[in-house]
Amino acid sequence: MRAARLIKMVLLLQSRPSMTAAELARELEVSERTVTRDAQALSEAGVPVYADRGRVGGYRLVGGYRTRLTGLHRSEAEALFLSGVPGALREMGLEDAASAARLKVSAALLPSLRDASRTAAQRFHLDAPNWFREPKTPVLLPAVADAVWDDRRITARYRRGEDEVVRELEPYGLVLKAGVWYLCARVAGGGSFRVYRIDRFTAVETGEERFEREPEFDLPAFWEERAEQFARSILRARVVVRLSPDGVRRLPHALDSLSAREALADADAPDGDGWVTVALPVESEEVAHTQLTALGPEVEVLAPESLRERFAGDALRLAGLYHPRDGV
Repeated sequence: MRAARLIKMVLLLQSRPSMTAAELARELEVSERTVTRDAQALSEAGVPVYADRGRVGGYRLVGGYRTRLTGLHRSEAEALFLSGVPGALREMGLEDAASAARLKVSAALLPSLRDASRTAAQRFHLDAPNWFREPKTPVLLPAVADAVWDDRRITARYRRGEDEVVRELEPYGLVLKAGVWYLCARVAGGGSFRVYRIDRFTAVETGEERFEREPEFDLPAFWEERAEQFARSILRARVVVRLSPDGVRRLPHALDSLSAREALADADAPDGDGWVTVALPVESEEVAHTQLTALGPEVEVLAPESLRERFAGDALRLAGLYHPRDGV
């Protein structure tokens, strides 16, 4: 889009004394002729772009021109990068800061671009929670979010089973997963990194002491690793099933998709009817019963025998329910 390219051109010239047409063309991924037209458009819009002629010439901004973004406070600038997640901003108590940041950015844009936030909002929206689940914001989330922003240690009391545990934590980052908020934190004093559900916190006290962040800590990578570990850790049981071709297609949608695909990759070749025998890791027999029921007649349980008997009982009950009625 030309508007975004013009803004990028101004920022490039603002960050360097001057740039040649070839350098700008390379950065903007356009032709030098387009750079010339864009520079003319900026000049006509009041941005003082000056073209130096000659072999070593180029483009520069005259008189130390700067875009008007210097009025952003730190909290506003940080919130701006989260503005695509309005619900999360509201829950963390950052909605006002993000609103102020958006207003300041809009004021710095050319008049023809000031409806950009409205047009973007009309075209893209992120709705994080799952379907059919009423999201509930943890009461202590804003306090935890403040500590994360400020790198301040917290003393957290949280529920673990029937007990309550107190930990001093270094809060590194927040993750919103399917409508549930998690804190990725390090146990104070050089302990291990752990993940906590914030809705299990019963009290949080923020200290005055700031902690020194591990410079190599990567929140997305850490979360991806822990999420995969968690998904695998709960798959403690195993069942053996036969799947029709349609059952094979639907299996990753009924169970953990990664485990289902790995199990299918290790399965033997289909039999003469196209059915495949698969050994599946599952959380428990009870959970497997619920998940595999979604496949209906496209799955046959072979083992364990107790689960096969449960499905056989389901089949008898269904047959009774759908037995032709008298006179029908």
